[in-house]
Amino acid sequence: MFAKPFRVKSNTVIKGSDRRKLKADLSVAFPSLSADELSELVPNKEEINVVKIYAHKGEAVTIYVLQKTPLFFELEKHLYPTVYVLWRCPALLPVFRTWPPVLQKLIGGADLMLPGVVGPSSALPDVNRGDVCAVTVVKNRSPVAVGKAAVSTSEMLNLGMKGRGVCVLHTYMDYLWAFGDKSGPPSLPDAESQEQGVNVDECEVSDEEEEEEVEKHVDEQPSSVLDPVCCGMEELKLAELEENKPESNDEKEEENQDEQKTPQEVMDALLLQCFLHALKTKVKKSELPLLTSAFLRNHMFPCCPSGKQLDIKKSSYKKLSKFLQVMQQQYNLVRVKELTKGVESIVEVDWKHPELRSFRIPEEAAVQATVVQEGGEEDVAYHPPEITTLYSVTARLEPLFLDADKRKGATMHPAEVRSIVTEYVKKNELIDGHNKNYVIINPILCDCLLEKSEYQDVESLKWDDLFSRTLGRMQECYQVVFPGQRPILKKGHIEPIDISVSSRGSNKKVTLLKNLEVYGLDPAVVSTALQHKVQASTVLQPIPGAKDKVLVQIQGNQIHQVGNFLLEHCHIPRKFIEGLDKAPKGGKKK
Repeated sequence: MFAKPFRVKSNTVIKGSDRRKLKADLSVAFPSLSADELSELVPNKEEINVVKIYAHKGEAVTIYVLQKTPLFFELEKHLYPTVYVLWRCPALLPVFRTWPPVLQKLIGGADLMLPGVVGPSSALPDVNRGDVCAVTVVKNRSPVAVGKAAVSTSEMLNLGMKGRGVCVLHTYMDYLWAFGDKSGPPSLPDAESQEQGVNVDECEVSDEEEEEEVEKHVDEQPSSVLDPVCCGMEELKLAELEENKPESNDEKEEENQDEQKTPQEVMDALLLQCFLHALKTKVKKSELPLLTSAFLRNHMFPCCPSGKQLDIKKSSYKKLSKFLQVMQQQYNLVRVKELTKGVESIVEVDWKHPELRSFRIPEEAAVQATVVQEGGEEDVAYHPPEITTLYSVTARLEPLFLDADKRKGATMHPAEVRSIVTEYVKKNELIDGHNKNYVIINPILCDCLLEKSEYQDVESLKWDDLFSRTLGRMQECYQVVFPGQRPILKKGHIEPIDISVSSRGSNKKVTLLKNLEVYGLDPAVVSTALQHKVQASTVLQPIPGAKDKVLVQIQGNQIHQVGNFLLEHCHIPRKFIEGLDKAPKGGKKK
């Protein structure tokens, strides 16, 4: 339930009457709580806050917080303790034990499956369906998860310990845990092991045995989004197990998990993978501050594995700014700051963060083209976008395209437009019988293509005129496809990269470069590359009134060098670069 960020609706201080009611409800819900323990958890003289939230799936939850530590949460009129309470009262709930690697699945939002439960069936706690219970890991009896029993103990045994055992609601390292002081579970020796029929020596199983238990659990486990950011617990040993697994088993397991995940969960996992991959291999300290939009285009998209497509709108975050906010507030991986109004930049990266250091680059990472700077000091990861001119059907031309099932707003390549118009002419037998170079104008073509002054005079048009009039009355647009990203369709003409020369104080010349972002080029990276190339100082300046756009200023008239860089190294087509004709011409040799 708390595997993803939640939204806070209100935060108020509890009233005296509500405090007394909470104590009474807790006494009924948890009879094993002594009066002293209850007074310690809900003290009379300390301020307790009631926080009402909406979980990511829309559930309304009430959280009771003492000194910024969530103690209990109420869902559908049922009270549940948080792990912070269970660490103080470990015996408060019936307990199921599991292997440490399984905890990672629970953190990601999965339920505890019966094959993952450790211990003989005779040692299972006696619970009924819906009873509140806790989950611990082997060798430590500090609870790490809270949930409801999916079935009763007798049903578990009748099912042969297969299927769902505990519907997990809250875990250590989820967003409810992060709402508190983020402390870790205390180390409590697993003294109950012998009572449950599991010797401590038996708990220290070999890697192969532990791996088999985990695999059995995973086979029955409904997959969820595994949050690699939460993998920093040494006791999980998940990375070690994955190293020892054969490649074939890994591939099969990954395929099974991907099939069971929802598209949104798959995209969340892919987004996080590309984010960590980009920070670890693409971003350099010299590039900071880095525009968030440029970070997405030039660093995250190239890290998308081949055959997959990164689309933030299909994730639970919907926007890059929201995702980066979570990475900053919850995990302190990056620091994002608004250097200019409306333009966010990554100003700091914690490369020593344990999760970033432990992240392993996928073997099948997308191989992207590189733009090598002449200075040879750095490589700028860049792949030029594919730009295509398209035409959109307008309301006036809709009758002409109805037979081809193209409604208003449908986009087509010019060749497709010509094909549809040609088919329409042939189908309606509009080719002039005396001269096949002309097309007879019928009422539909008249309304779609002719001006009012031409209605009475024009009876036929040449083929070229017919096509040019059709394209001229359609809405011109363009499609840009960046590597690993869905096509971006925009109306009008694409803005070319503009290179110009301006004069500053004392009649000094400077070269100005703008609209680099349209083509997926990071102005900061280009600025650094050109600084090494032309051996001149460069400055970045925000463009007033243009969101997420930055102007690159280079000392001197550098149009020729900038043009060569864009054409030869970035492979930007000449037609998308404006101002190359302003390059200074070389003087005559004497």
